[in-house]
Amino acid sequence: MPFKDALSRHARQRAGVLAAVCALVAAGLAAVATSATAAPTAPAAAGNLVQNSGFESGSLAPWSCPSGDGSVVASPAHSGSHALLGTPTSSDDAQCSQAVSVQPSSSYTLTAWVEGNYVYLGDTGTGTSDTSNWTSSGSWTQLSTTFTTGAATTSVTIWLHGWYGQGDYSADDVSLTGPGGPTSPPPTSPTTTPPTTPPTTPPTTNPSSSPSTTPPPPTGGSLGANVIVISPSESVGTIASTLNALGTQQAPNQFGNQRYEILFEPGTYGSTAAPLDFQIGYYESVEGLGQNPGQVVINGTIDSWNQCTDGVQTQCYATDNFWRSISNLTINVTGLTGCNAGEDVWAASQASPMRRVVVNGNLTLMDYCGGTPGWSSGGFIADSELNGTVENGSQQQYLVRDTDIGSWTNGVWNQVFCGDPGAPAQSFGSTPVSAGGPQPYTTLGTCPATEEEPYLYTDASGDYNVFVPSLRTNTSGPTWTNGDTPGTSLALSTFYVIDASSTIDQINAALAAGDNLLFTPGVYSYSQTIDVTKADTKILGLGFTTLIPTAGQTTMSVADVNGVNISGLIFDAGPTNSPTLLTVGTQGSTTSHAGDPVSVDDVFFRVGGAEAGSVTDAFVDNSDNSLLDNIWSWRADHGAGAGSWTSDTAATGLTVNGADVTAYGLAVEHYQQYETVWNGQGGTVIFFQNENPYDVPSQSAWMATPSQNGYPAFYIPSGVSTFQGYGMGSYSNFDLGVPIENAEAFQAPNTPGVQFNDLLTVWLNNSGGIQSVINGTGAAVSSTNAGPVNVVTYN
Repeated sequence: MPFKDALSRHARQRAGVLAAVCALVAAGLAAVATSATAAPTAPAAAGNLVQNSGFESGSLAPWSCPSGDGSVVASPAHSGSHALLGTPTSSDDAQCSQAVSVQPSSSYTLTAWVEGNYVYLGDTGTGTSDTSNWTSSGSWTQLSTTFTTGAATTSVTIWLHGWYGQGDYSADDVSLTGPGGPTSPPPTSPTTTPPTTPPTTPPTTNPSSSPSTTPPPPTGGSLGANVIVISPSESVGTIASTLNALGTQQAPNQFGNQRYEILFEPGTYGSTAAPLDFQIGYYESVEGLGQNPGQVVINGTIDSWNQCTDGVQTQCYATDNFWRSISNLTINVTGLTGCNAGEDVWAASQASPMRRVVVNGNLTLMDYCGGTPGWSSGGFIADSELNGTVENGSQQQYLVRDTDIGSWTNGVWNQVFCGDPGAPAQSFGSTPVSAGGPQPYTTLGTCPATEEEPYLYTDASGDYNVFVPSLRTNTSGPTWTNGDTPGTSLALSTFYVIDASSTIDQINAALAAGDNLLFTPGVYSYSQTIDVTKADTKILGLGFTTLIPTAGQTTMSVADVNGVNISGLIFDAGPTNSPTLLTVGTQGSTTSHAGDPVSVDDVFFRVGGAEAGSVTDAFVDNSDNSLLDNIWSWRADHGAGAGSWTSDTAATGLTVNGADVTAYGLAVEHYQQYETVWNGQGGTVIFFQNENPYDVPSQSAWMATPSQNGYPAFYIPSGVSTFQGYGMGSYSNFDLGVPIENAEAFQAPNTPGVQFNDLLTVWLNNSGGIQSVINGTGAAVSSTNAGPVNVVTYN
């Protein structure tokens, strides 16, 4: 077959990253308590840092098994005359642990001989990435894992446990080798205390649900039939025929269920004489499988074209060209003829990112040859290199981040550049360009903090891995300019690969065991919350994976932990109102995650459109220092449930409670009350796009207070004293024939620490308008003054 199903080179096995799981479990303390004198502790074997490593003292000390489900027994033993026996229950996994002194910045190997249905060995408190391993062999097996300590780490907790209701396990001959610590620490619990209850997956509406006893499923495996892997050995004609047929299918499929990930293996595709030119449509993600963009080269174009209503050439737009992407490859532009000769055409709007792409040649962001008027609005490019001319064309607002730019042609309402060598100079003015003012460019020399989206690639053996780029500060230009992108590689065997057969219990069991998640392309409905509790968990969606809650629960909840990344997902509201679709962190927490922040990349929220649904607040971010990168939260203005104020109800698209949160490429549209609420101190927003709800039935139905018409698109309450905003716009289009007014697009404290730069409002069409830009400042926009009305600085 020329296009093969993306089968993992890994067998469906389990290995690698497991954080410490659940409660500290099980000790035979009751048995020890019957003795008036504690048994002596067996010393560590030579070269072994673990005390009582073979349990030959006949007692647990210095091991700690707090739940009473662990004891020392004479049989079965792997060697010697004693071993540890753990007895998990339906509500406890019988974990036993020991703290061991170590040296900072040193490497260690942890091993143990174990037997049982499900047995786990791991470490916590390493100061870097905690590790673990597991087996279900049922006979004596040696588990092994390695870790490196952090610069300030002097003690690490090692642990063993079984799994809920899965039978006894035995452990013996535990070993930790590496540089010894300065002193022997007293027995202690893990430095990061696991939860006191096992992982559960109840819907938020039913807190009495019983604990899950589902063991974690195997990791790795097939990526499924909707992941299309392309090899350079295949003919250009075959590749183009297949991908253009798929693009033709997907171009009009705005609310369909089909999802596709297209992966190009490293190599060169097409030539000047025989270019590879193909189009993509909805729910297609095209990605190179090299570690860097130069390892996949396409001589040709990858194009996104206008859609023309009923084929009428004067009704052609790209404003609905959502949910498509290109990443991690090089395009040497060639192949198109006529009007588009010498160009790659990327006419797309929200939720259509271009990441890690080299374009050698010209790139147009408007399909000006494919009918009129050719409008487009709200795109995103990051970590890329655009070596020719970028034709902005009709793009109303756009964000380019950490990208080398050859040249840029024009702006419309606001084009935002952050950390882009070659970007146009700052020139946003109080007079719009349409009235003779300067080009509306917002240009920042650097971005404050960034962490690029994780991506799939193949290593030298052809095995799949996920690369996780490192956190950077004060960034400018692509991550890979001076060599490989800095970061960490994770084997596919550390991911539970989710397909249509996966259950919510299996997903939560995998998360509880410390696995990462990779969703294969599809639409998935669940009746319980996906609970992310472990630090540094990576959750990737391929082909615009879509998640739908069916029981009014929060779709995904992330604990207040470091380093979680969520990318490539669409969160749809379900038929029963949910409190949120995604909640990150714990409200009120003051824990800093500055060194290892949560990041949310290319994640999109929909209320209606594909299916009718309701939510109170689509996305709540409580996590300090988190990074939001290309987020679109959309209450649908067309599609299922749209057009009715009482259908697809949703008050707010985003609430940020965390401190020092940074957002790039944020779009929140059509929500019914405060569309974006920013409660956290020290926030930064670089690019914001908004449309007020179209379907407001009356002014009385849309009042922030009895005396304030409408709701601001972006609201900062009076208690916030520090905030920075750059390149932020809001538009009106009240289309029910009622003269609806919004008092102000932006509302914020009038305090020096809260600063806005380059704000604008626009009246798009129909009735009513926006009476001011921010806090009564800035002229009204309406049918008599469509705008944009610009405010260059505020506070």
